[in-house]
Formats: sequence, C-alpha cells, structure tokens
Amino acid sequence: MSEAEQTSTGKAFTATMRRDLLIAFKRKNDLLNPFMFFFIVATLFPIGVSPEPDRLGEIAAGVLWISALLASMLAMDNLYRADYEDGSLEQLLLSPHPLYFMVLAKNISHWLVSGLPVVLISPLLAYMLNLPAESYFTLFITLLLGTPILSLLGSIGVALTVGLGSRGLILAVITLPMSVPVLIVGTMAVQQTLNGASLAGYLALMGAMLLAALSLAPLASAAALRISVN
Repeated sequence: MSEAEQTSTGKAFTATMRRDLLIAFKRKNDLLNPFMFFFIVATLFPIGVSPEPDRLGEIAAGVLWISALLASMLAMDNLYRADYEDGSLEQLLLSPHPLYFMVLAKNISHWLVSGLPVVLISPLLAYMLNLPAESYFTLFITLLLGTPILSLLGSIGVALTVGLGSRGLILAVITLPMSVPVLIVGTMAVQQTLNGASLAGYLALMGAMLLAALSLAPLASAAALRISVN
C-alpha cells in the first residue's frame, strides 16, 4: 500500500468512526440501553440470590462480568442493522478502502458508545455488591481489556446474521460460546487477586486475546458481511 493510499485509508477510518459516533449520540437509546441494562441486571442479583454482604462479595465478580456480557449482546444488534437497512453497508463493501479497517472503525466506535460506559460504572456497582476494595482495580482493568474482545467477537455474529429478520437467538448461539473464555479469565483474575495471586499472568492472557481479536475478528466480520449482503 502506497503512502497516498495509507493516508486515504486513515481518513476513511477516521470518518467512519466519526460518523458512527455522531449517529449514536443522536440516538440516545443507543447510549442509554446497554448502560441501564448492565446496571439493572447487576442490581437485581442481590434480590434473586442473597442480600447478605459476604455472599454478595463472593459472587460480585461473576455477576458483573455476566452483566457486561449480556449488555454487550444487547448493544450488538445495532452495529450493522441501520447501515444494512439504509443501504450504506453496501456502499461500505464497495469502498476502495480495505474492509478490515472500516469494520474495525465501526467496532471501536461501537465499543466507545456501549462498552466504555459499562467499564466506567463497574467500580460503583462493585461497591454496591460488596466486592473487596483491593479488587476494584483488577475488575476495572480486566473489563477494560475484556469488553472490546466481547464487542469484536459479537461483531462476527452480527455480520453473519445481519440479513436475517429474526436473529436474536441465532446471534446468542453464535456469540456466547466464543465469549466464554473471556468471561472465565476475567472472573478468575478478580477472584485470584483476592487470594493474593499475581495479576500479571491474567493480564498477559487477556492482552493476547485482545490482540488476537483485533487481528482476526475484523477479517472474519468483513468476510461474513460479504456473504450476508451478497
């Protein structure tokens, strides 16, 4: 790729991100729904399980990670749906720029809207669920690394089902198995920190998973979009 093409692709990448962010901020529901869903699910667990502080502290990490996963799945359906319905997705596929970067730009903007607010509010919910204070940083950093992975993996499922009328169950069947390793590692990192274990290994593993997702998931999503739209 020549320097001029790199510059042109960089501008297209930035323009795609800016467009998606502007659309998201105009649609207030896209901003509030995942955030509120995460908050509601996490706060309902004490009612269904036990309001005892010690019991809540034991399950808090799992509760927050499951809530983050469900909130991510709720927000996923909006990733390509509007573009598919108004025809702009076809224009994106016909663009001379590499589809990998266009898909990555959409994934990043989507995470900034739906994933980052979940990460920012997680310490508050951890406090509400009586998670020990020494685990707040671990929870925050693992969610910061893990929620982009969930978004990138979910993008593959959305791309495969974008042309289907009813895709909720199919999307869950495709996305959940891929998300389980992230959920396990994130939860174990928080739990092991409480036991005095080193966090370095878990962070290295999540970092490797994030790099793999950044490298491979947009390629898989791009291929799935070509199949679904054509």
